[in-house]
Amino acid sequence: MNVEAVVAYCLAKPGAEETYPFGEHVLVAKVGGKGFAFIGQDEPGTIAVKCGATKDEAAELRARYPGAVSVMDYLGRYGWNRVELGAGVPDAELEELIDASYEAIVRRLPKAKRP
Repeated sequence: MNVEAVVAYCLAKPGAEETYPFGEHVLVAKVGGKGFAFIGQDEPGTIAVKCGATKDEAAELRARYPGAVSVMDYLGRYGWNRVELGAGVPDAELEELIDASYEAIVRRLPKAKRP
């Protein structure tokens, strides 16, 4: 997937909104005011998503795709990884990661803020 496809996939989620709290180079896809994907728009692009409930679960993905998946700065200890687009993670698995990140955030939202 390229950056445009990732952005389109994220923003197609119910209640998803596009924000730029860190400047134009990082799009944060949010639901209910909480980020579920941090998309670096510089080519080839990256996406940071929640990849497990713990840092140990997130480490499993990094072990499967060394060089393509790394710990996200600041949030890595909470199970967030950064995935380099086009570096070997299959599109279907990337979509599953985005779906899981979105669902993890929605699950923790108050019912009034859920889409």
